[in-house]
Amino acid sequence: MARRNENGVTIRAVAQRAGVSAMTVSNVLNGAGRASAATVETVRAAIAELGYVPNLAARRLAKARATTVGLLYSNRRTPFLDAVLVGALRATNAHGLQLILRDGDGVRRDEAERLAQDLVRSGADALLLIPPFAEQLSGSEILPALGVPLAAIATGTAMQDVTTVRIDNRAAMFSITQQVIAHGHRRIAYVAGPDHYSVVAARLDGFRAALQQAGLPDEADLIVRHGEFDYEAGKAAGQRLLSGKDRPTAIICSSDDLAAGVIAQAHHLGLQLPADLTVTGFDDTILASRIWPPLTVVRQPVEDMAFRAAQCLIAALGKAETGVSDEIFDHEIMQRQSIACPPAQ
Repeated sequence: MARRNENGVTIRAVAQRAGVSAMTVSNVLNGAGRASAATVETVRAAIAELGYVPNLAARRLAKARATTVGLLYSNRRTPFLDAVLVGALRATNAHGLQLILRDGDGVRRDEAERLAQDLVRSGADALLLIPPFAEQLSGSEILPALGVPLAAIATGTAMQDVTTVRIDNRAAMFSITQQVIAHGHRRIAYVAGPDHYSVVAARLDGFRAALQQAGLPDEADLIVRHGEFDYEAGKAAGQRLLSGKDRPTAIICSSDDLAAGVIAQAHHLGLQLPADLTVTGFDDTILASRIWPPLTVVRQPVEDMAFRAAQCLIAALGKAETGVSDEIFDHEIMQRQSIACPPAQ
C-alpha cells in the first residue's frame, strides 16, 4: 500500500511529479542513498508543490534509524550560534540521537514555514529553534501538520504553542543599565537589534525602566534600532552615536557582537576605552572576554539552555500529546573592564 500523508498525497505521486522512483523519494526524505544535488532539489520541489509531509509514526515503524532533532537557525555564523550547537550536540549525543541543521533568513513567516517543512521532510522528528524562527512559527497554521514537538531558546517571551527556554531579558537589561547609571552616567545610548526578535522588545523595555527609575530622560536619538545583532551593525551604530559633539558617555548593547562593533568604531575615532566611553554587551560569548577592553555583559547560559531545550524535545518524542512549558534560567552580570565613570566635563 502506498504511504500517504494527512493530505492523501503518496510518495508515488511525489515520485511521478519529480520523474524519479519512489525509492529515490524515500532516500531524499530520509537522507539515505546517493542522490545528486539536482535530484534532491527536484524531489524537494515536488514535495513542496504537492504539500507532502511524511507520517512520522509510520516512518519510525517502517525502518530502524536514529531519532533526529532538527536545528533551525539564521545563516549568520556567530559565537552565540556556536554555543547553541555545542549544547544541542551534548544533548543529542547523550541520547544517541542525530542532529541535522537547516539555515536561512527567517525574517518572513513563509520562509520559516518552508524551512521547518523541509527539515521534517528530511527526517527531523523534533525541531529546535532559535530566534527569529520561534517568533515566526508560533501561531503558524502549519504546526499541526508538521506533527513534531518544537522548542526554542533565548526568546523574549513565553509562547503558547512552542516550549521555550530563556532568561528574563527585561530584568537582565534592567540590571546592567542600573550598573551603568550607578557609575555616574546620565547620557546613555542603547543599541537594540532587529525588531523581529522578541528579545529586542523585552530588553529595550528593561533599559527604559531603569532610566525611568533613575529619573533620566528616554531620548529617541540615543536609541539605535532595526539593525542586525552583528558586528557591522554595531560599527554603524557607533558611527551614528559617536560622531556628533554631544555624544553619549555610555552605550549599552543588546549583544556582544554589537558591542564589539561599537568598540571598534570608538577606537577608530580615537576614543580611549573605558575612560572616554563605557560599553556593555549581552550573552557572554567567547568574544566578550577577548576584545579590549573586555566586556561587562549580561551572561545567559546559552549552551545550557540549548541542552535543556533539546532534553525537552527528547522527552516529548513518542508521546501522542505533549504540553508546552516555559523555563527561565538565571542570568548573571559579568564584571570586566569596559565600565568606568564618565569623563569629567
